[in-house]
Amino acid sequence: MPMNESAEYVLSACREHNVKFIRLWFTDIVGALKSFAITVEELEKALEEGMGFDGSSIEGFARIDESDMVAKPDPATFQLVPWRPKEASVARMFCDITYPGGEPFEGDPRYVLKRQLKRAADLGYTFYVSPEMEYFYFASESEPVPLDRGGYFDQMSDGGSDLRRETVLTLEAMGIEVEYSHHEVAPSQHEITLRYTDALTMADAAMTYRLVVKEIAAANGVYATFMPKPIEGVNGSGMHVHQSLFKGERNAFFDPDDPYHLSAVAKGYIAGLLHHARAITLVTNQWVNSYKRLLPGFEAPVYLSWARRNRSDLIRIPEYKPGKEIHTRIEYRSPDAACNPYLAFAVMLAAGLDGIENERPLPPPVEENVFEMTPAERAARGIEMLPGSLIEAIEVAEKSSFLREALGDHVFESLIANKRIEWERYRRHVTDFELREYLPIL
Repeated sequence: MPMNESAEYVLSACREHNVKFIRLWFTDIVGALKSFAITVEELEKALEEGMGFDGSSIEGFARIDESDMVAKPDPATFQLVPWRPKEASVARMFCDITYPGGEPFEGDPRYVLKRQLKRAADLGYTFYVSPEMEYFYFASESEPVPLDRGGYFDQMSDGGSDLRRETVLTLEAMGIEVEYSHHEVAPSQHEITLRYTDALTMADAAMTYRLVVKEIAAANGVYATFMPKPIEGVNGSGMHVHQSLFKGERNAFFDPDDPYHLSAVAKGYIAGLLHHARAITLVTNQWVNSYKRLLPGFEAPVYLSWARRNRSDLIRIPEYKPGKEIHTRIEYRSPDAACNPYLAFAVMLAAGLDGIENERPLPPPVEENVFEMTPAERAARGIEMLPGSLIEAIEVAEKSSFLREALGDHVFESLIANKRIEWERYRRHVTDFELREYLPIL
């Protein structure tokens, strides 16, 4: 079979840049990056047929009796790995995972996102996203000792600024466009925002981003973490996701005559997100630690509401700038950067499309501070809460036929099983808090 143009480009680029090794990347269901390397001599075969591997040891993939999998590299994702030696250099490609017969493997998170993107495409939409991914630098991985005492947008003469600079340059060398970078609210907390693009490209970029942040930190003798809440009493690290639907070159979320400049499509999309927010939280906030971040007082949403200026809401509508209708978008504020971006983008899109297709009604915006309302005031306005713990998120998700359909049976059941094991391990653990609080008095 003749090679397509993309594959020919990859082979040519490997010759031009003296590439010896190609890392084939994919993720398990919780978003851990998996990789194996092939030599350039195997590349043509890999591009044509894929490379076989044993999937039984990959979290959420296959049982041992049906473990044969194939990693099929996507030529569009070819990039050199800048932190590796230039001599006998290294490149990477993301892979789609298939069965040996070539059928897509339903447990592949990239395939889950592709299914939802096809659903959107069938309705005429392209899904664009931009995540604001926050993280911390610490002196080591053994304890959370910050490198600085800076705050939001502080101009710091410290190692963190240099690390951010090096990270941005590395991301750009890998074809990932960066919109801006800055110090975040908490000490030693940082953010690098990636420029708006289609969701599949962005999910690949988000996985690359997490690795690059950690690689640059490690090369400079420090540790970077995307743990949602590593330090008590300060803001945790989130991943606010800006998102919109386009029809061709036209932003389907924009309506010049609406007070909020939101079309019926946008309103349906927001209504769908609010309707399914509790069910998708297991995907967007998948760890025990995620729920230490989702607390009042730390700029993280807790209540299911939307507004324009109010940053206490789950969904914020950034202000419209005249003549900039392409920038009309919504910001979904609960996810953290330790999620699986393929699954997170997939379930947000699925929820939004459900709201559009079923014409779900959008409740009025909540411009007041929801945290300052009494429980009775919130109840009167029908404002619900996100799950407050991993076990609550599991139990809500388990009952959701919508989430099962969005993820597919395989990923849905594997994720629930994985998270129940995590909760049981956490439940059995005797914490430092308990020892400090109870041992001296009981």
